[in-house]
Amino acid sequence: MEKFKGKTWKFRDCIDTDVIIAGRYLRTFNPEDLAAHVMEAEDPDFSSRVNKGDIIVAGWNFGCGSSREQAPVAIKTAGVSVVIAKSFARIFYRNAINIGLPVITADIEADEGDILEVDVNEGMINNLTQDKKYTIKPFDQTMLDILESGGLVNKYLNERGQ
Repeated sequence: MEKFKGKTWKFRDCIDTDVIIAGRYLRTFNPEDLAAHVMEAEDPDFSSRVNKGDIIVAGWNFGCGSSREQAPVAIKTAGVSVVIAKSFARIFYRNAINIGLPVITADIEADEGDILEVDVNEGMINNLTQDKKYTIKPFDQTMLDILESGGLVNKYLNERGQ
């Protein structure tokens, strides 16, 4: 799997799925429409300032609340390459992997704007701004296969030659 390198966006503990994408936007399944409103309850300008490849770093229990696949879809479509948090709600974690968004459980030091490099194959996060390195548990091969395929549905289709 490729290395990820991007600017850090910091978020607090217990960011729930209603904060990631508010319920009023769930009438659409258009990923671009969802991305236009991602994280606006926490940072109204996030969707207009986030760049492709940027990285979310958050506290405990990221993605708690309702089980809505639109939350990781909105994050991924906005251009975020990976989410790092101290812990994740299990259903958010699975939804993220299933749509091909890497999520990493790690307690790292990073300030908003720091540049991080994430190598899931080597199990390493490097904060290039602060010159700090963190070891992470690598994904198992099944998870890597799902992520490298762009999600579970794509993996299934690829295996069947579709």
